[in-house]
Amino acid sequence: MALSKSKIKLIRSLEQKKYRDLHQLFIAEGDKTVRDILASSLTVYSVFAKSEWLEQIPDRLLIKVSEVVEVNDKELSQISFQKTPNQAMALVRIPHYSLDMADITDGLSLYLDQVQDPGNFGTIIRVADWFGISHVLHGEGCADPFSPKTVQSTMGAIIRVNTYKTDESFFQLLKDFQTDFPVYGTFLDGESLYNASLSNKAVIVMGNESKGISADVAQYVQHRLLIPQYPPDRATPESLNVATAAAIVCAEFRKRAILF
Repeated sequence: MALSKSKIKLIRSLEQKKYRDLHQLFIAEGDKTVRDILASSLTVYSVFAKSEWLEQIPDRLLIKVSEVVEVNDKELSQISFQKTPNQAMALVRIPHYSLDMADITDGLSLYLDQVQDPGNFGTIIRVADWFGISHVLHGEGCADPFSPKTVQSTMGAIIRVNTYKTDESFFQLLKDFQTDFPVYGTFLDGESLYNASLSNKAVIVMGNESKGISADVAQYVQHRLLIPQYPPDRATPESLNVATAAAIVCAEFRKRAILF
């Protein structure tokens, strides 16, 4: 089956959120990411790949795919969103998850407040996956978890981490479900992360890359945390990259769970 002009047009259109929403499709690229998606429960409509890649893929992984198109380097470069295309691409149905408060309150979850950079968003999903966090909620103003750059930055973690678009009303629902459920957030005037009491069941809020957590969301944060610089009086940037901060915070939460 050849790569048609209409298919190229469809794929290229998925760079824009309005077309991802219209077609309910997202793009996954790269050997490992496509392999992982094929082995997952996600619905894969099409695979576009070089002949040598297809020869290595077990038939059982491709049997559920509606369309498999063999492409050469030139064709792959026409549809890829990467500077250096990597052997395979898939058209995947966007999953939709129901927000279950019982699941949210059964462990750690992340809430992203206006995290606008897709690379940061994707890396945070990857961090969540590494630390066994299955739920990442995101409010208005965040990047789209299914943009090509976000998906690429997750390195396959998008398969195992459920994402939910919500808003500040989530925190009221959380309070109604469990009155004293802890909500943590990172601030420049918070208590040191390493001295604070941390729960192994909580929502952790990470804020905007330059502005931090918004006032609308900050009102729901009961425990304000600070990642202290070292040494305290040393000149440093104003703040950490939000994905780096998320990794540090999640690591400390998980360390406490292991130690105590």
